[in-house]
Amino acid sequence: MDATSRVEAVTKGGLPVVPSQYIQPPEARPNLHHSDNTAPIPTIDLSISDSTKESIGEACRNWGAFHVVNHGVPIHLLDRMKALGLSFFQDCPIEDKLQYACDSTTSASEGYGSRMLLGAEGDVVLDWRDYFDHHTFPLSRRNPSRWPLHPPHYRQVVEEYGNEMKKLAQKLLGIISESLSLPASSIEEAVGEIYQNITMSYYPPCPQPELTLGLQSHSDMGAITLLIQDDVGGLQLYKDDQWLTVPPISHAILVLIADQTEIITNGVYKSAQHRAVTNANRARLSVATFHDPSKTARIAPASLLIGQHTKPAYKEVVYGEYVSSWYSKGPEGKRNLDALLC
Repeated sequence: MDATSRVEAVTKGGLPVVPSQYIQPPEARPNLHHSDNTAPIPTIDLSISDSTKESIGEACRNWGAFHVVNHGVPIHLLDRMKALGLSFFQDCPIEDKLQYACDSTTSASEGYGSRMLLGAEGDVVLDWRDYFDHHTFPLSRRNPSRWPLHPPHYRQVVEEYGNEMKKLAQKLLGIISESLSLPASSIEEAVGEIYQNITMSYYPPCPQPELTLGLQSHSDMGAITLLIQDDVGGLQLYKDDQWLTVPPISHAILVLIADQTEIITNGVYKSAQHRAVTNANRARLSVATFHDPSKTARIAPASLLIGQHTKPAYKEVVYGEYVSSWYSKGPEGKRNLDALLC
């Protein structure tokens, strides 16, 4: 894939208008006049053990998302991760970045890319975003030589960050399980061995933000996503038939419930439908850490949540088949999850 396929290259030279392949259909375009409508999602202090389980359960039921503070991940590591990501996208020549180009013909391939969905050229509206995807767990997938050598210490920081995020994800899955009166290990055992990807997303300034999306409407495919973002803002959640902006909170981590957890909890907890909008003045960076099942895992509602008066809300699915459908058909909100409803 050549440089012209990256949003960074498209924006060179002060482009006055957005190329047609990035223009969303009218029904998908953001209403930036209402971007001040904020999502009052809970902020949960993980150092306060008395109410954490109940607070997280309520957040999962009502929002599918919440911020955590006092989460145990070193603050300097969050700052370093964002700083190195920004330096890679803004300071490294595009020729150097293209040495790490991902395979655009396969879904979720590791490396530097821009196009998320598969499909013929022209069939899919493109997101106003460049990204770098790192495969970090299981350790058999982790190969730092596929990650940028510059800026300095990039590889070491990504490894340390992945390790810390996995520990936090496992802790949160345990609390989420317990909030449903399940054993702490229930959701993680249903997921199986955790596959972790870390995706740095870079959203350059856009000359016509009212026509584009940085990331189209979707819910995440896997079990749980942990996201940090800079102070620019642009993440939105869909709730009660409207899009609400999630204001960044310094050094908090945003937790997004993903589709497989909605299935395992039999729909009691909902995955978060979200998107990213762009702006004309400032570049934005976010780092999402996905924790997913293996492609061979079979995901179904937890047996302890099914009984005489509670039937399964979702059909069992092989996770790899779910992923293939997501990337080939496109997310369009939560349609792949809705297709599994009994």
